[in-house]
Amino acid sequence: MKKDIILSGVGGQGILSIATVIGKAALDEGLHIKQAEVHGMSQRGGDVQSNLRISSDRIASDLIPQGAADIIISLEPMEALRYLPWLSTEGWVITNTVPLINIPNYPDTKALEGELGALPHVVAIDVDAIAKTAASPRAANIVLLGAAAPFLGIDAGKLEAGIRAIFARKGEQVVETNLAAFRAGYEYAQKQAR
Repeated sequence: MKKDIILSGVGGQGILSIATVIGKAALDEGLHIKQAEVHGMSQRGGDVQSNLRISSDRIASDLIPQGAADIIISLEPMEALRYLPWLSTEGWVITNTVPLINIPNYPDTKALEGELGALPHVVAIDVDAIAKTAASPRAANIVLLGAAAPFLGIDAGKLEAGIRAIFARKGEQVVETNLAAFRAGYEYAQKQAR
């Protein structure tokens, strides 16, 4: 088993929480992981990106070469497109459709939708709306994790256990909210991937 994953978004969206949950679940499955994070100007709403490599074999490097990523998981559509050069030809893009317009020359949203729609393997999901309906607006990142779960090669139960472990210190209500968000994203992706 080998998965090379690029996680991207804007500072404060919860990309590193997604990486932490996936990493915990992978370790619980006895897999090797390597992670490299690029925070950019995350405290000022800048881009955040993380390389997460998971394998049943040892991993030599924590950086994913261009054209080798199996999955891009992005909480922001422009950030998903930014990392397309790293995506393999058979790779999947799992992205939020709602832009976080944090720069004056942000691209036209219809153009972004068109570029995403032209990709051969994409799950484009309004995680903000699903989070509001199923759990809490603050759990949008975990909705995205749920949408990516069918493509990770990690048992969904292990990812749920990772959510429990990562959020346990915040109390049972926060854990349950995040589990509801994960399950809503997972169900959405199951319908889209058919």
